[in-house]
Amino acid sequence: MKLVAYTFDGPPRYGAVVDGGIVDLTTHLGAEYPDLQALMAGYDVPSTVARFAGEPPHYGLDEVRYLPPIARPGKILCIGVNYRNRNEEYRDATDAPKYPSVFVRTPASLTAHREPILRPPESEQFDYEGEIAIVIGRRGRRIAEAAALRHIGALTCANEGTLRDWVRHGKFNVTPGKNFVASGAIGPWLATADGFSDFTNLRVRTRVNGEVRQDDTTASLAFPFAYLIAYLSTFTELEPGDVILTGTPTGAGARFDPPKWLVPGDVVEVEVDGVGTLCNPVEDERATA
Repeated sequence: MKLVAYTFDGPPRYGAVVDGGIVDLTTHLGAEYPDLQALMAGYDVPSTVARFAGEPPHYGLDEVRYLPPIARPGKILCIGVNYRNRNEEYRDATDAPKYPSVFVRTPASLTAHREPILRPPESEQFDYEGEIAIVIGRRGRRIAEAAALRHIGALTCANEGTLRDWVRHGKFNVTPGKNFVASGAIGPWLATADGFSDFTNLRVRTRVNGEVRQDDTTASLAFPFAYLIAYLSTFTELEPGDVILTGTPTGAGARFDPPKWLVPGDVVEVEVDGVGTLCNPVEDERATA
């Protein structure tokens, strides 16, 4: 089941993606579940939604303005260098890491499907990173790896847009280059976990102007989904609506010679099996005082 947040000439709404359109759920469920984050915290999302998902679509997919599926995630936890061949990209002769590299993003750094991602005036080294994002559906702390997949509420697509020079301003200074406003994107919707029989061989592809730049599957992950949930929940309580960005495959623009930075007019697509395709044009951010 696919659940989408959107607006249509009014306040934020959410619905189910059915038959090429959107069945609005806000009217039916909004009093109890005001947004998708609240719905994800419900006991059984598929059965809650199924009562209404058979209705005829209220809106076409091209009639609405998309919103990030989770408007205010409590945590956006990001995993770096998680596809096995990515460690080799760095050419630093280091061994494969024993533990995940973890950093955070702010909600304002991720925009929605079809909205522009913004290249800031401070850098021309604007890069893409196509990823699979986990959205937590069940609260947990110190979650056992064997039980971890039960805490996945949904998957979605993400473009973990990065300003490469800004991640190297200091020795461990990843955060600034990952958090420029609207430099990344998430969406187009949530694909609930009940639609996946297996999380170990999901394909993610990134295209820039139709050219495939990244193409790999979760079979290549150094730290699979279950391990990530167990590891992260050791130091923080995972809550419904929290987002885990699980890493990007080889093929980011920085790894080409010369690098292929994003420029205004480019269009970036991130496609994930069983989810859909996140699409964003690139624009320059207007500098403000």
